[in-house]
Amino acid sequence: MKVLVTGGAGYIGSVTVRRLLEHGHDVEIFDDFSTGHRSAVPAGLPLHDSSLLDPESLAIVLARRFDAVVHFAAFSLVGESVANPLKYWGNNVAGSVNLVGAALEAGVPRFVFSSSAAVYGEPDVETIDEDARLAPVNPYGRTKLAIEWALADAARQTGMCATALRYFNACGADGALGEDHAPETHLIPRILLSRIDPNFEFQIFGDDYPTPDGTCIRDYIHVRDLAEAHVKAIEAVDRPGLTPINLGTATGRSVREIIDVASRVVGEDFAPVVRGRRSGDPARLVASNAKAEAVLGWRPVASDLETILGDAWRWHQEHPRGYDDR
Repeated sequence: MKVLVTGGAGYIGSVTVRRLLEHGHDVEIFDDFSTGHRSAVPAGLPLHDSSLLDPESLAIVLARRFDAVVHFAAFSLVGESVANPLKYWGNNVAGSVNLVGAALEAGVPRFVFSSSAAVYGEPDVETIDEDARLAPVNPYGRTKLAIEWALADAARQTGMCATALRYFNACGADGALGEDHAPETHLIPRILLSRIDPNFEFQIFGDDYPTPDGTCIRDYIHVRDLAEAHVKAIEAVDRPGLTPINLGTATGRSVREIIDVASRVVGEDFAPVVRGRRSGDPARLVASNAKAEAVLGWRPVASDLETILGDAWRWHQEHPRGYDDR
């Protein structure tokens, strides 16, 4: 298939581009590099340096006749979304509506959307399936849900085959492709950066949750597994309308467990500074992946913590300044 990947220079997007190419697909990238990295784009791959907020540019690109769009391009910092919600509604929602409209106008039959577990908010269930209540608690999560609603309405009316992949904690690295955000808010790179940069303070937020060790429990999934699911989604989902699918391991790991594994991988103990709980952080978020297995034939194969931390640590050692291309 010929596939357009928006946000293909970003963390998960770049790894998905690699997987698509390995599966024999013809790939082009659309990215405005507001958060992506030019160093993550394969040499010679068609690259469209533009914004989702430019409908004319979208129309020109999508006139190149694609079989599928895989859509990653979005702002994704929860704290920033609270401080500047209109930035998120403008880029994430308005930009996505522009993209979906241009894809429909160009007759693109398949659309895969990078959604988020944030659409569930603070669920009161042990393991979250796709029928769980949708109740996002921050602007970031609300924009993801709004995009899902818009995509569902458009796909239902036109017959487009659309998939919303709701994933949990992406992590790890894939060879030369790794996690480099500014600012960095994710747990695993923050742990590792505290060993790369002696001035970097590693903090955790809350150690008094109703969990076995008092820290939050999350579902950590290797970026390679996530990328493989996106490839399977464009190949396997052929039902008109929107199909939401969770991507996770169905296994929860606490913050303390992550720190313990990181200590073994790095060979040094970590002593985080413990801060108070952050508003809106539930004690446990773990995904059911039964639907992903049934619909996509997908199960995570690289998401054990030793592999995740080992791959991430190698990347950070080889890239102590990240991609260093800003």
